Formats: sequence, C-alpha cells, structure tokens
Amino acid sequence: MNQDLSNYRKSYTKGELLETDIPKDPINLFNRWFHEVQDFGGVDEVNAMTVSTMGLDGFPKARVVLLKKFYEEGFVFYTNYNSEKGRAIANNSHVCLSFFWHSLERQVIIKGIAEKTSSIESDNYFASRPDGSKLGAIVSNQSQVINSRTELEEELKRLENDFQGKDIPRPDFWGGFLVRPIEVEFWQGRPNRLHDRIRYHLEEDYNWSINRLSP
Repeated sequence: MNQDLSNYRKSYTKGELLETDIPKDPINLFNRWFHEVQDFGGVDEVNAMTVSTMGLDGFPKARVVLLKKFYEEGFVFYTNYNSEKGRAIANNSHVCLSFFWHSLERQVIIKGIAEKTSSIESDNYFASRPDGSKLGAIVSNQSQVINSRTELEEELKRLENDFQGKDIPRPDFWGGFLVRPIEVEFWQGRPNRLHDRIRYHLEEDYNWSINRLSP
C-alpha cells in the first residue's frame, strides 16, 4: 500500500504568541493556555498528554496518559511503577511530556526530570478513584503478557467479592510521578507555517530564560 498524504494541508489562524504577552514563568503560561483550551471546547480530555521515555531496550517510546495535577513544582501523573514506562523512568528519569490542543492550534512540549510522588500524595489520589479503577490497578500487571482478557475479568470479579464493603488500599507498585520541568516550549500555529515558538529554559540560578525559536 502506498498512500500519499502530501495534500493534507491546513492554515493555522486561531492565535498568536508574542513576547509582550507572556509571563516570566512557564507554569503560569501553561495554566492560562490549559484553561483557555478548556473554556473554548472541542477537546474531549484537555489533560491528555503524551509521555515519552527512553526504554530499557534503547528505543524511545511515547504513550498517552492523563495529567492529574500541575503546580509550581511540575506536572503529576499516576501509573503502575512496574509497567514499561515505570521501569523506564526508574532507569532514566529524563522524560518528555507533550500536549496537542487542535481546537486552538497549540502544542506544549515539556522536558523534565521525573521522580516518585510521596506515599501520602499517591494514597490520597488513589483513595479518590472509583472502586472499579482501584481494583483495575490491582488486577493489571501492566505491560506484561497475559493469556486472555477473560483472565483479567475473572480476577476482577474475584477482587470485587473480596473487597465488597471494604476499603481498597493502594498497592505499593502503583503511584505518582512528578515531572519537574527544565525546558518548556509553547507552539502556536500561524499562517504560512511561520509558527510562534517560545522556549523557556531553567538556568542554574533557577530563573527561566526565554527565547523565540525559528519555526
């Protein structure tokens, strides 16, 4: 099969990103963009992001996960620590997060260092999840080969019976990662492919340098 996609073209006209209208801190700009996209609509899950890691096999790998929190320190998501991504992060904590919000023709790319969240923070988030999601996290040996879906469903039913009317504790192998950003790039689509790209880079004095990149 040979499918030519060279005629897939779009003109980007929905916004601009100028140095005169940005804060000194990328988290503040991310917060502004996040809520603008949320208010504009047209994106089912504004917090969906791609997490890229360097795998144990030497290949980079990207997958979509959900951002669950962001604040001055960075960006938080949750996963099985024994999963492929969890083991990759344990081996190499340098990760990349990326968001693409097509409704406003925006992209954010975040390079950072990942570290586990505290047990208390992971416990609190796990407790907030629906019981089905809690049990699903326990059932799944994430990224491992299994014989069939039936195997998962039968184990889930067993756990539903075991934990009926009981609190469901967070398993030790499940928790959060905080990604502390060292570089954040904001991309705004513009006409004629002359897109706006503004990059924040964390310097040794913990201040952010700001530069415009050529598209």
